Amino acid sequence: MARLLVDMNLSIEWIPLLTAAGHEAVHWSEVGDPRAPDTDLMQWATAYGYAVFTHDLDFGTMLALSGARGPSVLQVRGLNVLPEAIGSLVLSLLSTYASEIEQGALLVADERRQRVRILPLARAC
Repeated sequence: MARLLVDMNLSIEWIPLLTAAGHEAVHWSEVGDPRAPDTDLMQWATAYGYAVFTHDLDFGTMLALSGARGPSVLQVRGLNVLPEAIGSLVLSLLSTYASEIEQGALLVADERRQRVRILPLARAC
């Protein structure tokens, strides 16, 4: 099961859904400053062995620019990112890509498609 740090741009309502499915989940507002930069979330997730669950496109960019091997990032896209809208999709992704998330990956998904890239991401020249 995954250990997930839920970003500020996702509802705290994700925590009960994720924990009920057997995942360890914490919302950033519970462990960090809600106004902290994304780099603080990434550092915290790396230090404590969590993957970042976010709706923010910046995390993929940070991984690409840094060449880091972690933390893993699960990035959901779409207009409605509440658990009642995409909860089953997220739980399915966490199950399907558990080994990739554990080893270090960027997973980008919406209702129609998903893409997984193993870390570190190659830098564009």
